[in-house]
Amino acid sequence: MDSEKVVNMVPKMKMSKSFITFGLVIVLLVILALDAFVIVNAGQRGIVLQLGAVRPIVLTEGLHFKIPFVQSVVPMEVRVQKSQSEQTAASKDLQIVTTTVAVNFHLDPIQVNKLYQNVGLSYGERIVDPAIGEAVKAITAQYTAEELISKRSEVSAKIKETLASKLATYYMVLDEINITEFKFSQEFNNAIEQKQIAEQQALKANLDLQRIEIEAKQKVEQAKAEAESLRLQKQEVTPELVQLREIEAKIKAIEKWDGKLPNVTGGAVPFIDVNSGQ
Repeated sequence: MDSEKVVNMVPKMKMSKSFITFGLVIVLLVILALDAFVIVNAGQRGIVLQLGAVRPIVLTEGLHFKIPFVQSVVPMEVRVQKSQSEQTAASKDLQIVTTTVAVNFHLDPIQVNKLYQNVGLSYGERIVDPAIGEAVKAITAQYTAEELISKRSEVSAKIKETLASKLATYYMVLDEINITEFKFSQEFNNAIEQKQIAEQQALKANLDLQRIEIEAKQKVEQAKAEAESLRLQKQEVTPELVQLREIEAKIKAIEKWDGKLPNVTGGAVPFIDVNSGQ
C-alpha cells in the first residue's frame, strides 16, 4: 500500500517541478524583456556602458534596445543649466572686486559620452565653477575698478569669450553670461562718493563763474547803451530845444500857481511875465 502511494506521488512531484521550472522561465523572460529596453526622456541623452566601458554611441530621446545584464544606460541632461557664483578678484588698480556671475550653459548632445568618460556627472564642481572663477579673475585684472563699472558690457563680452573657450574643451557650450553685481570695498565706495561730490562742486563753481561772467558782460553792454544814448541826446540839443524847455517849465509853474503872493516879507515879489507866453 505504501509503495503504491510512492509510485503515485512521483508523477505529481515531476509535474510540480515542471510547473516551477516553467514559472521561473517565464519570470526570467519577463525580466530579460524589461531589461532589454530603455527609455531616454526629453532633454536627455543616454550614455551606453557595456560591462563598465563607455560605448562610442549616444542614445537620443525615445525607446532603445540594449543587451540585458551586459549594457546599462546613464542619462545625462542636455538642457540649458545655470550656475551662479560670487568670484573675488583684484582689478588693474589693485582694488578687491567681488563679482556675481550667472552662467547659462548646456552639454554638447553629440559628445556627452566623452564628457562622462573624462569627467563624470560632477562636471559642475570639477569644470564649470573653476572655469568661471579663472575667467573672471583673468579679465578683471585687465581693467581698473572704475572701468569695470563704465565698461560693463565689454567686460562681460570678454569673460564670455574666455569662458566659452574653456568649456568647449570639455564638450560644453556656453549660452549666456550675466554680471549681476560688482561689489567693492567700503574704502573704495567712500572714495567714489567723495569724487562725485567734488565733481558736483566743481561743476557748480564753473556754472557760477559762467553766470558771473555773463552778468558782467550784460552790465558792460548796458553801460555802453546808456553812454551811447546820452551821446546821441547831446548831439540833438539845439538853442531852439533849450528855449522850448524853458517855456514848458514856465507854463508848468503858472499852472501850479494859485494866484496868491507869498506871505514872507523882506523879499522881492516874483515877477511873472505873462506876455512872454504870447
